[in-house]
Amino acid sequence: MVSPDFPVFSSPEDVAVLRADLAAARFTFDAVVALVGEDAMDALVREQPAAARWAVAQARAAGTDGPAVTAGSDAGLAVLVEVFVLGGVVEAAELAAAMPGVGVEGLMRLGLVEPAPGGGVRAAVDLRPHAADDGLDLWVASDVGAHHREGVLRKDHVLGIGQASLTLAANTVRREVDTALDVGVGCGIQTFHLLRHAKHVTATDLSERALAFTRFNALLNHEQLGIDPADMDARLTLLQGSLLEPVAGQQFDLVVSNPPFVITPRTAGETEEDRFTYRDGGLPGDQLVETLWRGLGDVLAPGGTAQMLANWEIPSGAHWAERLNEWTPEDLEAWVIQRDVESPADYAQMWLRDASEDRDPAAAQRRFGEYLEDFASRDVEGVGFGYVWLRRPEPGRAHGVGRVFEEILREVDSPLGPWLEREITAADALVGVDVASVRAVVADDVTVESYGKQLDPHPQMLILRQGSGLRRTHALTTEQAGLVSACDGDVPVGALAAAVVELTSGGAADQDGAVQESATHQESAATQESTAQQVSGLVDFAAVLLRQGLLVLE
Repeated sequence: MVSPDFPVFSSPEDVAVLRADLAAARFTFDAVVALVGEDAMDALVREQPAAARWAVAQARAAGTDGPAVTAGSDAGLAVLVEVFVLGGVVEAAELAAAMPGVGVEGLMRLGLVEPAPGGGVRAAVDLRPHAADDGLDLWVASDVGAHHREGVLRKDHVLGIGQASLTLAANTVRREVDTALDVGVGCGIQTFHLLRHAKHVTATDLSERALAFTRFNALLNHEQLGIDPADMDARLTLLQGSLLEPVAGQQFDLVVSNPPFVITPRTAGETEEDRFTYRDGGLPGDQLVETLWRGLGDVLAPGGTAQMLANWEIPSGAHWAERLNEWTPEDLEAWVIQRDVESPADYAQMWLRDASEDRDPAAAQRRFGEYLEDFASRDVEGVGFGYVWLRRPEPGRAHGVGRVFEEILREVDSPLGPWLEREITAADALVGVDVASVRAVVADDVTVESYGKQLDPHPQMLILRQGSGLRRTHALTTEQAGLVSACDGDVPVGALAAAVVELTSGGAADQDGAVQESATHQESAATQESTAQQVSGLVDFAAVLLRQGLLVLE
């Protein structure tokens, strides 16, 4: 049975009027940013509302001194932001003036607002606008955040659009597909992005409340999403269940997931009602991520890809990627980027704050100890966070990604999806190509940085730096620097590599400064082999740069 405190469709008429009121009020992402400022909006995503509250208070104060609150006015917009985004309390008359069509009674019928203790009305849900880089503009409802209410979050909390949701949406490689799957749908934000380029989307979640929020949001935004309210199943199927269980036996072209990956200490006798289901899958350690990771191969169609965010434990003395490689099904390609590593103590404190469990000092201290004991029981020295991309190769097509596990802790571009797609496409295009025979040039955003002592003409270090995308860097050897600087598109890479090796391994100056030339005609077999290895190494390095986009084919 679904809890009564979730948005409901009391009638199609109420929903139609709600849509009209939200549009008339200019309740859009751009309008809210203009009202509160970009910095305040960025802080809101991090659940830091102070700056936005100040800006809204100024706008509302101006409204009391100037024109009355009306639909479409700045003062009216400020009322909506105060209620639905900031969780504040307003007078019923103010809200009714800002949304005259649906009115306060209609908002209550929809489950969106409720009487506030002490008078006035407040939001029963978080309802905020969302804008994507592809032009998608939505209104998305979820549970109110930690800064809206005192005390600990409810255990069946439905998370809104947070930084993790935005990161996954920005990372996803967008391509036209027939079928897509969203595992752990939450409020539905990944599903709504998928509907832009997938003919049909299936979304699963263990939480019935999450599915109810997703259904509400899908129907509220049916025009933008191309959904027929009378036949939603034609494009969107919502299924209740854990992870991949509801879709057993099915395959999809694209799978995305922001799963409940938070590592949480288990306690004796705990039940589902004891867990924060939006972040905690109920399994010890990182077993939930492992279970999903291992199972993705079963639901990927040939050529299908999966992308998700995840946490993983790093045992003491082990390489962070060792276990992840073991989790990856043998017939899948994998590209995993570790973006952050937290100590057990820092990890525990972060997630205690997330659910406001730190508001009770005694309980927080006890829970903190449980986290540390739990990690110590598995000899965990760190917790990694990162991006996961998997692909099932399609017979008859080239697939060049293979297995890549890399750590990138620096800032990267967003949206990252187009850059990931470029590297994947480049890797596939290089399959079967003799890199030694191709001509390449340095990409426009790539620079070479030189580091050395003051007044010393000889640099001690050369750094090749990518200015966009994953913003990779490479510390260059003298030979590698020579190869990169020579890549002007006129000469094949192999010939350039051979010339660089010949120049750098040629004669050396004697004590009088005279150059002694190498007697190449008497070169030993060992020397010839060494030279060939150096040339091959430079060609391999060029192949890496081509895949990563620092070099491009001419």
